[in-house]
This record gives sequence, structure tokens and C-alpha cells, in this order.
Amino acid sequence: MTDVVNRAGTRRTYTHREVMEILSGLLLALLTSMISTSVVGTALPTIVGDLGGQDQLSWVASATLLTMTVSTPLWGKLSDIFGRKLMFQTSLGLFVAASVVAGMSQNIGMLIAARAVQGLGTGGLSALTQVILGDVVEPRERGRYSGYVGAVFGVSTVAGPLLGGFIVDASWLGWRWCFYVCVPLAVVAFAVIQKVLRLDHEHRDARLDWWGAFTITGAATAFMLVLSLGGHEFEWNSGWTYGLCALGVAFGLLAVVAERRAAGPILPPRLFRDRTFLLAGLASLLVGIAMYGAMIYLPQYLQIVKGMSPTASGLMTLPMVVSLFLGSIVSGRIVTRTGRWKAYPVAGMLLVAVGLGLLSRLHVDSGDLVIGIDMAVFGVGLGLTMQMLILAAQNAAQLRDMAATTSGVSFFRSLGGAVGVAAYGAILTNKVKSELTSMMAAAHITPSGGGSTLSLGTPEAIAQLPAPIHAMVLEAYARGMQTVFLVGVPAALLGFVAVLLLREVPLRSSRTAQAQRPAPAESA
Repeated sequence: MTDVVNRAGTRRTYTHREVMEILSGLLLALLTSMISTSVVGTALPTIVGDLGGQDQLSWVASATLLTMTVSTPLWGKLSDIFGRKLMFQTSLGLFVAASVVAGMSQNIGMLIAARAVQGLGTGGLSALTQVILGDVVEPRERGRYSGYVGAVFGVSTVAGPLLGGFIVDASWLGWRWCFYVCVPLAVVAFAVIQKVLRLDHEHRDARLDWWGAFTITGAATAFMLVLSLGGHEFEWNSGWTYGLCALGVAFGLLAVVAERRAAGPILPPRLFRDRTFLLAGLASLLVGIAMYGAMIYLPQYLQIVKGMSPTASGLMTLPMVVSLFLGSIVSGRIVTRTGRWKAYPVAGMLLVAVGLGLLSRLHVDSGDLVIGIDMAVFGVGLGLTMQMLILAAQNAAQLRDMAATTSGVSFFRSLGGAVGVAAYGAILTNKVKSELTSMMAAAHITPSGGGSTLSLGTPEAIAQLPAPIHAMVLEAYARGMQTVFLVGVPAALLGFVAVLLLREVPLRSSRTAQAQRPAPAESA
């Protein structure tokens, strides 16, 4: 049983059943929105073939990630002003409306705009799910429920491409149902939240930090554009890259000034004087780099190197999903009983590093059992780590900073994901190109089209290559994947160091103690 304070100063009590009812609505909304960010990957060739706009393909995939990341800190502040429930339902409404528009798209520009609005809704849902959980559950009890949230991230990453492949392969559906299929589930989630979520809104400072919102969003957008479009729309070594980075730094400096002067800052400067918030945010960023990079590029290994269909590759990642789910649930329940949490992210980051090391040893002839064991090790590490970092940050935060702390840590994880996807993509492309060029030169083969690996096409097209070329392509991709996973090991080890430096404060059994926690001294 858990409780929260209402306006009258008494405490609203939530039973386990009531918390699970609320959580069911939150997780259903979160699952559908997260699936929507990855479902389009499998369907992209079909979508572009129907709508045209091959030169804007990267925008379809990047628009959601961009807006989801940059909007995350803003939703926390808006929920402080207008209430958690209203903002959660608003973000869910944005997601539903954008999904319908995306399914009705008549051209690539319309689809990109709809995907951008989808990202805004997804950013709100991912941040506010954690914030609301912090509102309705006592700190000591959060581990019991937060494992389910961590599991949703893993399941959605696998379920999205799997669902996308099924929809595209089903001639009686078509790619538009990649967007329509999420709408009924989101509507059900909206109804559940409307019925079961009863939060008494605590009226805080109602002044919105407009200047902070503008500068924070500007800085995040500039860096996200570089990460999302660098190497695709423009070269990494180009004026666009340097210009956007300079713009991001300028906006970042202005954001520091704005947040220090604002009466109600979106990211209060006192958070960055909190050791736990800084280390949890850094560890979350590094977890995001490791998690998103591996989860995005594992299907490529399975489909290109191992020759699996999208559906089969999705099923092959089940060991990772199951282990992530079990790691999240089991560790969360133990933490609820003991209040001690640090051992799990410490062990988790080590397992993430070990898992990436094992994945970096996969080759063309690796067996399914070996692949499954490697993914399971990686999944357990993620399950032990992701939600514990948010729990640690929430436990150390004052009640007035609950939303800012939660959305801040979530923002760093999303930013890490963007960094990982961009960096791994560049590494994979360059490695495959150099390996293939080297092998063809050694075999005295001159490839048509200038030898660019970018012209290899889809996994189906690669499978149709002549046998000698096909074998070289598979070996080149296998070596490229090995490099990608190996590069993730240092990031995981840095995350291990960050977690090791965290000071463990046992999870509080009551929010009252959290409310009475002294604030860090404000600097001049």
C-alpha cells in the first residue's frame, strides 16, 4: 500500500491493486508510443517506394527521435504547472492524432511532420510515466513497479520491427497500418488513465520558463540534428556539422544563463550540484549509447549476415527481451524488500560490457545458441541498470524537483541513444566499405557502381548477389558488426565507473523524509 499528500494535507492511499491499474494504463500508452518509433524501420523501403522522397528517407526515421529527445525536459516542467494527468493525456492525444495523420500521409513531407509530432507525444509519455510512478508510489516501493517500465523499453525495441515486418508482409494490411495499429491501444490507455488516475494537483510556481525552454530546446535540437543527419544529409567534416555544433554550444551557454535567472527553471541549476543526479545522468547517457546502438544494429546482423527474415530476427532477439524483463522485475522486487539498490547497476553495467564483448566475437558462422546466450547476458545487464538509475535519482531528489529530476535523467538516456545510433552507424558504414573494398581488391574484383557499400540495398538484394560477392559482403558486415559492438564496451565501462561513484542512500520508506530533505545551497 502506498500514499501521496493531497491539498488538505492528508495522504491519499493507493493499494497494490490500484497502483497496478494505474500502471497498466501508463505502460500501455508507453508501449504503443515506443513501438511507433521503431515500427517504421522495417517498412521504410515500402513507404518510400509508395510516397517517393528517397532523398528524405533519413528524416522519416530521425524526426521522431529528434522531437522526443528535445521535448523530454519540457514535459516535466509543464506537468508541474498544469498537472501530471492532464499533461500525460495531452501527450497521448498528440501521439494518437499524429499516428492517424501519419497513416493518411499523401507525401513524404506530410509523413515527416506527423512523425515529428509523434515524437513530441512519445517524449511526454516516456518522461511522465516515470514522474507519475514517483507520485503514486513510495520510494521504497518503486523498485517493485519500475521493473515493468524497464521491460517495456526492451520489448518495444524488438516488437516494433517485428510488427512492422508482419504488417508489410500482409498484403491485406499495407504500411499505413504501421501507424493505425497503435491508435486503438492508445485510446484504451487514455480511457484507463481517465478512470483510475486520481492525482491531487499540487499548485507550484505557474510561471513557465519561456527563455529556458527556447534555449534548452535550441541546444538539444542543434546537437540532435548533427547526430541524426550527419553522414547522411551532410558529411561529418562539413560546414553544416561545425555550424550546428557552434549553434548548440551557443544555445547551451544561453541556457545556463537563463536557468540561473529563471524563477521556475525547467532544469534547476541546483540539480547539477547534486552528485547523484550528475552521475545518474552520465550513466544513463552511457547506457543509452550501449543499449540503442546494440538493439538497432543487432537486427542488421541477423538479417544480413545470418539471412533471417524480419520476423525471424525479431523472434531471435527474445533471449535479450526475456532476460531484460526478468532482470528488471527480480532486481526491482529485491530492492523493494531491502532498500539497497547500488549493487544492481554496478553488476548491470559490467554485464552490459561483457555482453557487448561477447557480441563483438560473433561471425558469419556463429550458431543460434551462442547468439542467444550473448544477447541474454546483454539483456540482463540492461535490466539491472536502466530503472535503478532513475530510482536512485528520484530517491535523492527533493519533492519539488521530482519531475525535473526524472525527465532530466530520461533526457540523458535518449540523448545517449541518439549518440549511439549515429556513432555506430558511421562506424558500421565505414568499416563495411573498407573491408569490402579490401577483399575485392585482394580477389581482383572490380565492383559495378564504384564499389560503394551504400548501393548494396536491402537484405533481400544482398541475398541475390553472386556467390563470391555475397560471401565477401557477409564477411564485411560481420566484421563491421564486431567493431560496432566492441566500440560499445568502453562506453559501458565508463558507465560502470559512474555508477561505482554513486553514493548509495537506501530507498526511503516514506515521501515525508524526501520532502524534508534539505536543498543544496544556491550559488550566487
